Amino acid sequence: MSRVQTVTVAPDEADQRLDRWMKKRFPQVSQGMIEKFCRKGEIRVEGGRVKSATRLEVGQTVRIPPLPDEAAPVIQRTRISDADAKMIRNCVIYRDDHVIALNKPPGLAVQGGSGQADRHVDALSDALIFDAEEKPRLVHRLDRDTSGVLLLARTRLAAKALTASMRHRETRKIYWAIVAGVPTPYLGEVRYGLVKAGGHGKGGEGEKMIAVHPRDVDSTPGAKRAHSLYATLFRVGSRASWVALEPITGRTHQLRAHMAEVGHPIVGDGKYGGSGQENLGDGWGAQLGGIISKKLHLHARMMRFEHPHTRKVITITAELPDHMAHSWETFGWTEDLAAEDPFESLQ
Repeated sequence: MSRVQTVTVAPDEADQRLDRWMKKRFPQVSQGMIEKFCRKGEIRVEGGRVKSATRLEVGQTVRIPPLPDEAAPVIQRTRISDADAKMIRNCVIYRDDHVIALNKPPGLAVQGGSGQADRHVDALSDALIFDAEEKPRLVHRLDRDTSGVLLLARTRLAAKALTASMRHRETRKIYWAIVAGVPTPYLGEVRYGLVKAGGHGKGGEGEKMIAVHPRDVDSTPGAKRAHSLYATLFRVGSRASWVALEPITGRTHQLRAHMAEVGHPIVGDGKYGGSGQENLGDGWGAQLGGIISKKLHLHARMMRFEHPHTRKVITITAELPDHMAHSWETFGWTEDLAAEDPFESLQ
């Protein structure tokens, strides 16, 4: 058993929860012990009582009570199969000491949820530690069926900087999609608010975002304002269009709900476009039929952000997944036909 000690929070430990800081400094201490120490006032920060979730600042002094010498039982991580480890590593399209970017495949969830078990990016990221000390952290999300650029931070400080950048809308995200019909005007915006409608399953399966007219957002409980830009790039008669999309806000299912609300659901979107509704040439309907895949045609094509360490602007692009590449080939489109940032003139 150790003696009472006082430890000063180091510069690279700032803005960290007390319990997580304790576990890194003293791996023999369990979460239950930390909670008990806090309740009894045996752990103190700058002489004051704290909770396990209290965030620490550089230079603060932390009183540490006598601790056991033996390590707490180690919780074994779920083993990642060799095939899954290889798969997630093959998704890496950018990597340095601070950031990892993946081209997330469609069908792979970002985090666990109903029916996802342990096969999601957050769990598989144990295979992305490489030469770091801990697994990378998620700093944003993509829907399970949406593919494309997914950013992870390799350090806590990088995660803090990237999360703040996204919160303050300093990060650019451009998506590509095929939508039913031809949006007009060709360059426009959607400002419908969104409110969540609960699902019918035990775990909330089937939850959906409902569009709310901008004038009704403030009077609708739970509704949040949402803002998206779209640019119609190429079209297939009146049946479908290749569009670029930029979410100015970051609401759940925002682009899918917005495009459906303006009458141009994303192809393959059974939730917002009608799973059994075939596009018969009048524009509406999320299934084009024929050899066009029924999978969701929504891809996070490009992300531009300020690097959390070097402060240089980084631009990352992700190639289309197979089912979308096949649709592009079918319609005679090539990726080089579109500008990297079709909204640049609007910034």
